[in-house]
Amino acid sequence: MKIPMSSPDITSLEQEAVQDVLETRYLSIGPKIQAFEKALAAYVSQAYGIGVNSGTSGLHLCMIAAGIGDGDLVLTTPFSFVASANCILYERGVPIFVDVDAQTGNIDPALIVEAGRALLQGGQEARKWLPPSIRSGRLDPQQYGRLKCVLPVHAFGQPADMDPILEFARSNELTVIEDACEALGATYKGRPVGTISHAAVFAFYPNKQITTGEGGMIVTADKEWRDLFRSLRNQGRDVFDAWLNHSRLGYNYRLDELSAALGLAQIKRVDELLKKRDQVASWYNERLKYLELVEIPAVASTTTRMSWFVYVVRILPPARRNQVMAKLAEEEIPSRPYFTPIHLQSLYRERFNYERGDFPVTEYLGDVSLALPFSSVMTEAQVDRVCSALFSIVREVPGR
Repeated sequence: MKIPMSSPDITSLEQEAVQDVLETRYLSIGPKIQAFEKALAAYVSQAYGIGVNSGTSGLHLCMIAAGIGDGDLVLTTPFSFVASANCILYERGVPIFVDVDAQTGNIDPALIVEAGRALLQGGQEARKWLPPSIRSGRLDPQQYGRLKCVLPVHAFGQPADMDPILEFARSNELTVIEDACEALGATYKGRPVGTISHAAVFAFYPNKQITTGEGGMIVTADKEWRDLFRSLRNQGRDVFDAWLNHSRLGYNYRLDELSAALGLAQIKRVDELLKKRDQVASWYNERLKYLELVEIPAVASTTTRMSWFVYVVRILPPARRNQVMAKLAEEEIPSRPYFTPIHLQSLYRERFNYERGDFPVTEYLGDVSLALPFSSVMTEAQVDRVCSALFSIVREVPGR
């Protein structure tokens, strides 16, 4: 039985939608992108959607809208896909990492408040939150500016605890951007992710809840930001610009019509797709909840709807995770570590002098987390196969 790590859920509806585009004269900048933007914005109860060619592109444009520039500080998480921090570097800002909640892996709101207050006040207390290369003087502290933004990530489809973050941000005039790339359909205390910040970004890579192949969507209630995003994604051309005239520095971040048509068909099926992912996660939970030294994902009390992006267990103690992963591979069952902490990636070590020990909860989660095969097309028999193998392997690999 072949078990892929993930698989897109594609039907004749999507195939026909893409074929319809091929039979028109529009392959870019046509009616499908507009329809997809409206449909996705309506689904998440937001005013505007702006389609882009990746979630990373969307996050980059949000950093521009938030006014991030040379040396500006952005509070964010080190436990995420690297793009959530890279987008800050694109605008020459500085990611200020704070550690995460051990239960969910999402950014710890208490640490956001503690770090944010210190950074806004300045002085010696602020220094301990700056990257080691700045604290040590290797990089000039005078080149680094004011805290401007908070970028929480809804990791694995579970919303971050947003209310304390929003309260602190509002009282200090900070912009909040949700990285919702993994969380389409999730709700926080009954509120859809994407509606509880200045702007949010979703992504549609093939392993996401819906896919456009490659692609993303920014959502916002701010009409000026909507217009700015539309200009920035299209080489800086504004609505009033003539053909090939461009008012600002922009990018080629457009979402093409074929991808938009695929996304439009998928968003029509989104409730079905999320329900199927719920079912696969439930099968895993039922089978693994009593397996010794394996922790199944925890859902926070503030999460009123989990949107399953991946299914990530924790293999205890940390030394066993890679052994279990290797044994699963011998059984032709793929699995992946999730995530390698951003601050321990080579770029961040070299630029900011981060070391192991700087964010202990993140590092612990990076050592124990293991993503199992997961998608909306996964069958119960495939889940049984994965779980049966995992039971045997966990008993075989030394636990202490």
